[in-house]
Amino acid sequence: MKIAKALSLLGFAVAGITLAGCKAGGDNQGLEYAPQMYHSVAYEPLTQIKDESQGDWLSNREDEKGEFFNSNVYNPHGMNMREPVEGTVPRNKGGYLPYRYKAFEVEAAAANLTNPVELTDEVLEDGERLFLQYCSACHGKGGQGDGKVGEIIGGVANLTGGAYINLPEGHIYHVITKGKGRMGAHGSQISPERRWKIVHYVKQVIQKQ
Repeated sequence: MKIAKALSLLGFAVAGITLAGCKAGGDNQGLEYAPQMYHSVAYEPLTQIKDESQGDWLSNREDEKGEFFNSNVYNPHGMNMREPVEGTVPRNKGGYLPYRYKAFEVEAAAANLTNPVELTDEVLEDGERLFLQYCSACHGKGGQGDGKVGEIIGGVANLTGGAYINLPEGHIYHVITKGKGRMGAHGSQISPERRWKIVHYVKQVIQKQ
């Protein structure tokens, strides 16, 4: 028992000394676990330090360069960002190009945009779910402009009648994306593919075209 007690006391003493050695204060900055996690190399997109000795007095980097060195030696001109391939255009994860039409260019969108999503029963099911989620509050479940929010704000389009019946798919997609009148833009909330699914549902089910 005496030996076990002595070993326990020794263990506590060692632990106390170890913790005390890690404590920071005054000129003593203490010890750091995994220092690379705290002193990672900050690659700046527009500025860089090419002198590898800058900050060597502070550095504990594994590559033995100065703490402040942040130039990318593998890219042209030491840039930290790569220039896109000439003539290329960025696409999102769904393969869609950036939407270039401005809010006021609804007629151009109506004339030039076509629905890239193939019309299937599954797409219509998704379109219905998305319409109920994003649109029915104002337009109502049947698209007649009688949603709970629509009753309050007024002026909500009845998608089942009048000139709205003959609206091109591109027009509907553009209005969902950029908004029009009392309707706000939903481009930041609904992905392009989902917007086109809603368009299919509006044209095929609500307007029965």
